[in-house]
Amino acid sequence: MCDIHSENKMEQKCAFCQWCFMICFAVSIILIITGFLMPPRGEIDGSVLTAVGELILFPSLAFGFKAIMAGMELHITKGDTHIEISKDDDND
Repeated sequence: MCDIHSENKMEQKCAFCQWCFMICFAVSIILIITGFLMPPRGEIDGSVLTAVGELILFPSLAFGFKAIMAGMELHITKGDTHIEISKDDDND
């Protein structure tokens, strides 16, 4: 039995995750451009790159959590950063 209200909440959470990712991505691009234009010109400081990485990481983790809740497998490797989301065929 499916609850209509819980499906509506999941759609709202999905929309929130998408908007959150788009906003964080836009802020990241603005940070990179601003960091490139600030003195010394042509150099982006490491703190800007760290901030951009964090802004992209957190919404990406939300999408990863959503994929796990949808029954998919999430594999994360730290060395050279490898993230893979795949459908779990064992549960079909």
